Amino acid sequence: MMKKWAFVLVAATVVFSACSKKPAQEEATLPSAANADETMGDSDSGKAMGLQTVYFGYDTFTLSNEAKTVLKANAQIMKDKPSLKIQVEGHCDQRGGIQYNIALGEKRSNAVKKFLATQGIANDRISVISFGKEKPADPSESEAAYAKNRRGNFVVTSR
Repeated sequence: MMKKWAFVLVAATVVFSACSKKPAQEEATLPSAANADETMGDSDSGKAMGLQTVYFGYDTFTLSNEAKTVLKANAQIMKDKPSLKIQVEGHCDQRGGIQYNIALGEKRSNAVKKFLATQGIANDRISVISFGKEKPADPSESEAAYAKNRRGNFVVTSR
């Protein structure tokens, strides 16, 4: 019986001390890929230091000639700015299952990273992530919208 009361007393102390007011402190927020679109920009918004979004065909992660041209220009920007680091976000259109599109988005972002490496950009300057179909650029359901959503978006993570 004594152990039970001791446990209740300790639990109550923890709960009430966790709720006590502490002096307000400002938290430092560091730029991260999650909030980089606000602090440093992304290619979807046109605020990524000249980097452009690349687009993919339906159900593929193969880079088209047009995508390769865009990536060569992006690589030149990165060569001109050697401290620039980016995150490539792989996106898909709304069709298909969640897991399938996450995998496809990852293949897309990795295809972009691999191509940039062939252009002389160090791997440690590029991180990748897949959002699958979770962050469409255009949420409407038309072929034009789907084409906008199949993309590799560039997010500046460090200048």
